[in-house]
Amino acid sequence: MAQKSLERSEPNYFGAGPAVLPTDVLQQAAYDLLSYEGDSVGIGEISHRSKPAIKVIDDTKANLTQLLNIPDTHEVFFMQGGGTTGFSSIVYNLIASNVKKTGKPGRAAYAVTGSWSKKSAEEAVRLGFDVDIVVNTKDKKFGDIPPYNEWKPLAADTAYLYVCDNETVNGTEFKSTPPADYLHEGVELVADMSSNILSKKVDVSKYGLIMAGAQKNIGLAGLTIYIIKKSLLEQANDEELKAANVPLVPIAFHYPTVVKNNSAYNTIPIFTCHILQLVTKRLIDNGGIDAIQKLNEKKAEILYGALTSYPGFYTLPVHNPAVRSNMNVVFTLPNEELEAKFVKEAASKGLSALKGHRSVGGMRASIYNAVSLHSVELLVDFVNEFAKQNAS
Repeated sequence: MAQKSLERSEPNYFGAGPAVLPTDVLQQAAYDLLSYEGDSVGIGEISHRSKPAIKVIDDTKANLTQLLNIPDTHEVFFMQGGGTTGFSSIVYNLIASNVKKTGKPGRAAYAVTGSWSKKSAEEAVRLGFDVDIVVNTKDKKFGDIPPYNEWKPLAADTAYLYVCDNETVNGTEFKSTPPADYLHEGVELVADMSSNILSKKVDVSKYGLIMAGAQKNIGLAGLTIYIIKKSLLEQANDEELKAANVPLVPIAFHYPTVVKNNSAYNTIPIFTCHILQLVTKRLIDNGGIDAIQKLNEKKAEILYGALTSYPGFYTLPVHNPAVRSNMNVVFTLPNEELEAKFVKEAASKGLSALKGHRSVGGMRASIYNAVSLHSVELLVDFVNEFAKQNAS
């Protein structure tokens, strides 16, 4: 077999996930897959409970703690799976915590502001929990996030409020958290940050739980980051949950068990965790969250600026600029023929994965952390060129 080079031309890839990763990270990971730290075997072949593997887990947790300034009140851990696994595990575990705290299951509140929060709420209902939808923007085609004073009040026995901080399909993003007069005492704020984790500063202390599948913004599929308030790891035992008519969480997704075993209760995908370790170290070396947030804001600014320069040609389904995602820029053209032409001509210039999600159509440019400013500038040039050549 001919030896292949680990070099590649930098891709101008705008896929929503799995998404592009830094080339230098992948190059290092490729070497580590063959031989890790001089050993005769690679990172994917070692025991998940060996000293090198434990160090990968610990270093990745430390990097995340540094980048997000995670307080001592919170714990970081990893689990197999992605966001969909989180939809199930969150409701099981947080209701179990509420039983421990109040003696009753309580209710789960969901803000349905896009496709993924809708799926998460549906899963909680399917599993048999009491769910309240406090806001639902489906009738607005998920194109806006209403102000908090327009949301339905939380029930007195609400255990947690769930939001999807960034909706990859619909292109909306929360730029704030619910105020204290809405999120009353005892209600935990839970956020799915799968597609914008480490893209901006976050006040972790405001959240009971943050969940983030790695494959959209900072890693490979197969591993999910959880940042949980330590008090939520105190859960009712199996007998207490059965007495409260609350179903038991499968042991592999039981947060206290996973934390007690340092994310290695079962076989963690350690190579995937190593990718996270490399990416987070790279972010630290490149200036941390302040630097990456500034860059992400610049990328979004120039792309939205180009699109809004042609209001009769490019349409932004998210009409409210205040809630437009800095990670997933969605837009449409006057007809499907022009959209197909846009995708084809963009690909001919090396700009790939711009087709929108199958459920909504149109275009979508995902400009995650690893998408360079240069790639976005090339896309901006094409957006301008295409409009000038095709707008009537």
